[in-house]
Amino acid sequence: MFFENWHGLLHTLVVGVLAYVGLVTFLRVSGKRTLAKLNAFDLVVTVALGSTLATMILSRDVPLFEGMLGLAVLIGLQFAVTWTSVRLAWVKRAVRSEPTLLLHRGRILEQAMRAQRVTQNELCAAIRGAGVASIESIEAVVLETDGSFSVIERLPDGQTASSLSSLVESTIDP
Repeated sequence: MFFENWHGLLHTLVVGVLAYVGLVTFLRVSGKRTLAKLNAFDLVVTVALGSTLATMILSRDVPLFEGMLGLAVLIGLQFAVTWTSVRLAWVKRAVRSEPTLLLHRGRILEQAMRAQRVTQNELCAAIRGAGVASIESIEAVVLETDGSFSVIERLPDGQTASSLSSLVESTIDP
């Protein structure tokens, strides 16, 4: 069966359009950070928003205004948590992870890799994906807070980029 009746199709069309307009409006009001891909917390909120929107559009059991309230609650909580995490260090530590150095100057940091549950194959895939031919030409590989890998090639003069220095100092034993 392709559809039950025309009323169901009309309901999906009207609620879909209104829910979409409402979501876009909420997102514009809440700012760019609401759907940022900065960490796992942001990802969870993005998935929850998508799930809520889909439920609103496809389920006749969820009235439009209840669904809109659900979207507003998710966006409001995301805004509150991100606003607070910028102002209070303990909130930032609770909701955000720190980047992790996995490889430094050709040396794989096994303990960091185990702690982050990253295999050597995954590390090598990230290096290949960055188009780097050899581990020796890499200054560092960092597992970022969003789960992506940053591969940083060595600078020609052998210096470490200043943004990497503090991460190296906090991770590598002298």
